[in-house]
Amino acid sequence: MKDCLVVIPTYNEIENIEAIIRNVFELPVPFDVLIVDDGSPDGTAVRVKNLQREFSGRLHLMERRGKLGLGTAYIDGFRWALAQDYQHLFEMDADFSHNPNDLVRLYEACSEQGHDAAVGSRYIKGVNVVNWPMGRVLMSYFAGHYVRFITGLPIMDPTAGFICYKRKVLETILTNNIRFVGYAFQIEMKFLAWKYGFRITEVPIIFTDRTKGESKMSSKIFKEAVFGVLQMKIGSYFKHYIPPQKKPKQLEEKVATEVV
Repeated sequence: MKDCLVVIPTYNEIENIEAIIRNVFELPVPFDVLIVDDGSPDGTAVRVKNLQREFSGRLHLMERRGKLGLGTAYIDGFRWALAQDYQHLFEMDADFSHNPNDLVRLYEACSEQGHDAAVGSRYIKGVNVVNWPMGRVLMSYFAGHYVRFITGLPIMDPTAGFICYKRKVLETILTNNIRFVGYAFQIEMKFLAWKYGFRITEVPIIFTDRTKGESKMSSKIFKEAVFGVLQMKIGSYFKHYIPPQKKPKQLEEKVATEVV
């Protein structure tokens, strides 16, 4: 049985990828890493393959063809992790907007404090965002208020992408058809975990905007979140959230052969 896997989606992260991997492997908790690369033309996957010689058995790479979206990258990564029997699965960006040191705190919130999911929250203690333009800070902050108003989801940072999930949470929520790929993907995952009755906590973090590479945020992703929240809420009226009693084998081994 394996314990911790950090799933990191990448597209053109050659400037950050080696440093983020080394930072994770220097932590006191033995995290493994899965890079899910969407055909980066800048050579991100090649750099990861070179590092695999140094971190054999701990650094894994899934190569996908083209930009298939953040949500599908995480779903493919999670499916592979479940097949490999990992118990704690993490989402994290490659650009150091999420401090790798905070992985330990997210892990402890689930492994020691009894929570099923731990969200690295920018807004649980004020506004902890560095280097973002004020317009984007306000957009993100009020997006959280909008999500909570529409859905009732009791999370201050529902669009956060820095999370630890226990295995049983993903075994349950991935039986659903996850429909969204950007901000709305992050909201949908938390919304499903909450509706299924899992215990979710927020761990305060400081979010620092990237200093290298380019942001993948777009108006299309933001619009998806706005309208996706309404779809999620309306759809929830017609669904019974009963966790499956048996381990959903169909989630496993689907993408295992794609990972090196």
